[in-house]
Amino acid sequence: MTISNVAQLNDTFSFKQGNHSLCFKAGENDIPVVEIQNDQASATISLQGAQVLSWVPAGEDEVIWLSRDASFAPGKSVRGGIPICWPWFGAHAADAAYPAHGFARTSLWQVIDTQPLASGETQITFRLDTRQMNDSIQSMWPLATVVEFCLTIGKTLIMTLTTLNHSEEVITIGQALHTYFAVDDVRHTSVYGLEDRDYLDKTDGFKRKIQDGPVVIGEEVDRVYLQTADDIVIDDKKRKVSITKQGSQSTIVWNPWQVVAEKMGDLGQDGYLKMLCVESANAAEDTVTISPGEEYSLVVTYGVG
Repeated sequence: MTISNVAQLNDTFSFKQGNHSLCFKAGENDIPVVEIQNDQASATISLQGAQVLSWVPAGEDEVIWLSRDASFAPGKSVRGGIPICWPWFGAHAADAAYPAHGFARTSLWQVIDTQPLASGETQITFRLDTRQMNDSIQSMWPLATVVEFCLTIGKTLIMTLTTLNHSEEVITIGQALHTYFAVDDVRHTSVYGLEDRDYLDKTDGFKRKIQDGPVVIGEEVDRVYLQTADDIVIDDKKRKVSITKQGSQSTIVWNPWQVVAEKMGDLGQDGYLKMLCVESANAAEDTVTISPGEEYSLVVTYGVG
């Protein structure tokens, strides 16, 4: 996408009404971003992946963690923010050569609507239509499918990821909003709402285990919690972030810890201590089946308090 396209986006979708504004800019490596400001919050979203890079409610610190060493390049995933894993989560079930977590997080999304809401919030909607994508992606996902991502930015961050099956076949998707939350110190952070739930432990050969008490982080953690529709709270002793969701049956909790983080190369110096991924998902045993002509929505709301 060129600078001229950014200008076209501004001509079509930008607005400014007092302290309420939305505008498009060329981000790092000319990857376009949209910057949103209102009296309730500010946010930055990359058009590559429709990936939220920042959300700061008024009077609060940054909620979303983005690595200082994150690299921004066309077609490459960015370390941090809220990557959209779709239409599969993790490795592809049939072909390990396909990109992990699908192709949505590295594709340019189309902006289809922006609007200032009467509530003072800002809404923006993105779309990805597989029928319009390149041959490589269509070979990985030949079924006619549209996914839309609607964001409502204010005191809360509301995200709705809707998959529409335009094909004549039943489709099965895995998905996740792979959110990197900024925490004061992950070693002093607890996650509530997953007590007594079954989970698959990736660090132990995907053994099925049961969560005892709140989730605490003192080593590498990579878990898929199953049948988890309840609210979740992240408490880092300095603030609490709430996660409310609909249409999500899985929750992933991930922190690579020191050894794995150093091998990754883009988490930054001791970055693993400042982030925790708590992902609202449908993964593993909780994938979603969508009939022809039907749709499915994953709705997630974040709040701070």
